[in-house]
Amino acid sequence: MGFAGKVWRLLVGIKDGLVLLFMLLFFWALFAVLTARPSPAQVREGALLLDLDGVVVEERTPIDPIAALLSQSAPVGEYQARDLVRAIDKAAEDDRITAVVLDLDGFLGAGQVHLQDIGEALDRVRAAQKPVLTYATAYADDGVFLAAHASEVWLNPLGGAVVAGPGGNRLYYAGLLDKLKINARVYKVGTYKSAVEPYTQTGMSEPARENANALYGALWEEWQANVKAARPAIDLDLVTKTPAEWVEAANGDLAAASLSAGLVDKLGSRVDFGKRVAELVGEDDWSDLPGAYPSTPLDAWLEANPWDRSGKAIGVVTIAGEIVDGEAGPGTAGGTRIADLLDEALDRDFAGLVVRVDSPGGSVLASEEIRDAILRHKERDIPVAVSMANVAASGGYWVSTPADRIFAEPDTITGSIGIFAVLPTFEEAAASIGVNADGVRTSPLSGQPDLIGGFTPDVDRILQASIENGYTDFITRVAEARGMTTEQVDAVGQGRVWDGGTARQLRLVDEYGGVDEALAWVAGQADLAAGEWHASYLGDQASTADTILRQLLMGEEETGSRDVFAMLAEGESARAGMIVNDAQRLLTTRGAQAYCLACPAPASARAQGARTVDGFFARLAAFFAD
Repeated sequence: MGFAGKVWRLLVGIKDGLVLLFMLLFFWALFAVLTARPSPAQVREGALLLDLDGVVVEERTPIDPIAALLSQSAPVGEYQARDLVRAIDKAAEDDRITAVVLDLDGFLGAGQVHLQDIGEALDRVRAAQKPVLTYATAYADDGVFLAAHASEVWLNPLGGAVVAGPGGNRLYYAGLLDKLKINARVYKVGTYKSAVEPYTQTGMSEPARENANALYGALWEEWQANVKAARPAIDLDLVTKTPAEWVEAANGDLAAASLSAGLVDKLGSRVDFGKRVAELVGEDDWSDLPGAYPSTPLDAWLEANPWDRSGKAIGVVTIAGEIVDGEAGPGTAGGTRIADLLDEALDRDFAGLVVRVDSPGGSVLASEEIRDAILRHKERDIPVAVSMANVAASGGYWVSTPADRIFAEPDTITGSIGIFAVLPTFEEAAASIGVNADGVRTSPLSGQPDLIGGFTPDVDRILQASIENGYTDFITRVAEARGMTTEQVDAVGQGRVWDGGTARQLRLVDEYGGVDEALAWVAGQADLAAGEWHASYLGDQASTADTILRQLLMGEEETGSRDVFAMLAEGESARAGMIVNDAQRLLTTRGAQAYCLACPAPASARAQGARTVDGFFARLAAFFAD
């Protein structure tokens, strides 16, 4: 009986422990629900603090709780560009905000169009006679761009600023595939359609090099012109043309070199920076910590300044990320998900529709699914405009063809009108280990496609003919939409990628402008004056569950300061991510693709890092995982 009593007491103890655990989880979840949304009461007189600990995106990706818990990591922070612009513009108008502070210590990048939009918003703050200050330990290209629009740029004395410019190497796998005896069968149309070159060549083809030189050259010129206009004192020639001599002249002191070249204004610790902000906005009565100053965080400021909902609604649908089949997203453009969003909005009395595109393309089927859904809105006889963000290429241009008017920025990357498919077969690899395929056929297509035995010539011809037909469909849609002949579209197509300025000259784009200009044009077409309309973003409501997960998984911890070496090392993580993506593109089952591999990787892909999960639930998951 003594042993049975001990077992019973053990079981009762386990039961009581589990009850206590679940009660703690319940009250923690209840607290999270009640505090999930920031309170406008957090708004304080002082600075608007934009702690950009992550990347700027067009559309934020929801957290996958299972993946985050199992990996004990969380994705880097994401900040929607339109939220940042709205927050900054409201700060320019509100007397409670006397300065805007950008903490760029954890900033991991943004697309060039997003940088321009945020920079212009910062200029409006300065025009309202309010200072803009930035702080970081290491500034890369994107950080330098934003800092150029600040009135004071601070740098940690142990840090530095480096400007590399766009471009760089990508990986080619033809030699590896040859050694592995994997046959990458490519079907494509487009002299410049370089998306398949990593699998077929050991280096960049001359047409692809020509296109890349023109594209990146145009983007680099735009970047330099914007930075020089915002910060005339900067010596970009010194920093970018003779970088080694520039650093050596400062005896290897990157901070001193950055100061001498006009990249930054002042060197100092974070406490020194905080004291300077306090001089401008006043002392913090809530904190005695060194360098404290009164500030309002981004989330609370956005909550206190909701979108205007007065007047007639103009719908805005976002197509961001790679276009794929199915329900994927937000952050990835799942064709079915976006088509459903558009169809569900058909019964809403929209005055017009703006399609915001920030995508390098992807699945042809998904692109057509989205295009058809846009056309169903157009059939209601409402104006439809496309606003191109950083990238609207290949499938991103395909979904733009229903527009009555296309807006883009000079920094936008577009075009890439082409189509391809790539399928691996393993007949040589199988034969090398003694596996051979043999059998009988009743027709040239019997048993095809055969990934082990290889494709018959008829299969190759059919697949290539199908891709050529898809390209004809593509250029026909563009020709009808742009008032051009198919011959004219083919001349500017063939997979070639264009910057927004050149695309406008080639009639692929109608005029310069962002989403605000596209909305204003739609309002004008609908005979709506200023104040008589508002933008209604489809599917823009963040779920309470996602908000809670961000709080519980990511906690209050930040990425932390990075010096220049850590900043440069991040590129290696991005390179590893590129290898994984390239392997998936070759080995996973995909249909015909209208995808732009020549387009620069988005900031989220370049960031590729993950943070260790903080918070109670993360520790709980880690405990059970160990």
